[in-house]
Amino acid sequence: MRNFLAILERELKSYFLSPMAYVVLGFFIIATGLFFWSIVNWFDRTSMQSMMMAQQYRQAPQPMNVNMMAIRPLLHNVAIIALFLLPGLTMRLFAEEKKQGTMELLATSPLSNWQITLGKFAAAWAFYLVMLLATGVFVGLLFFFGNPEIKPILSGYLGLLLVGGSFLSLGLLFSAFTENQIIAFVSAFAVNLMFLALGWLASFSGPTLAAFFTNISPLEHFDDFSKGVIDTKHLIFYLSFMFGGIFLTFVTVESSRWRGAR
Repeated sequence: MRNFLAILERELKSYFLSPMAYVVLGFFIIATGLFFWSIVNWFDRTSMQSMMMAQQYRQAPQPMNVNMMAIRPLLHNVAIIALFLLPGLTMRLFAEEKKQGTMELLATSPLSNWQITLGKFAAAWAFYLVMLLATGVFVGLLFFFGNPEIKPILSGYLGLLLVGGSFLSLGLLFSAFTENQIIAFVSAFAVNLMFLALGWLASFSGPTLAAFFTNISPLEHFDDFSKGVIDTKHLIFYLSFMFGGIFLTFVTVESSRWRGAR
């Protein structure tokens, strides 16, 4: 545990000293803010139109559900933003070590490959959690527009944490494949984009293919979380996805250590 915490602390410090991490954080907050402004603007206009029509026909105005009409779209957009930006957090984790030659030092240290892999993943996940907490300001402002239910918000953020962890595990794997950070970023970005496309393909496919595409896409499993539903099948999917990415990363690092030993 001490070795794992040492790697976690080392990587977290490097994040807060890395300009790339702040670039990712800045773009994440700006993009989320733009979507938030657009959603709130639409929500406000829809509310005004509903009130005007109710006055015109002398009826009671239709109640506006903040969770359904504002928070759910915002959370879905945050998940898509994470898909595009999170490869920027993982691209350096192993690639930079290889390029600078420090991977050999880690390989000859008392640290196990599991400790190295889990420590790096946990650091990226922790920084992503900081990014999500920063978006809580936008969700908090929505309480001025209505009375949102807190449980769907909490379940939605749990879903965001899980879907982000899935993307991070993929990015970690691609970073372990190469010493070029750009290649690691583009590879992870392309695979993440493929998962986004699976959701679109599902709407144009037959029942069998649609079910298959839906079941293997991390974004499609997020919908229930945004509704306030925490289903064990989605939890199992995300945890299995993350374990698969982390395990394959461990195998890649382990094979590199064996090749280096020869």
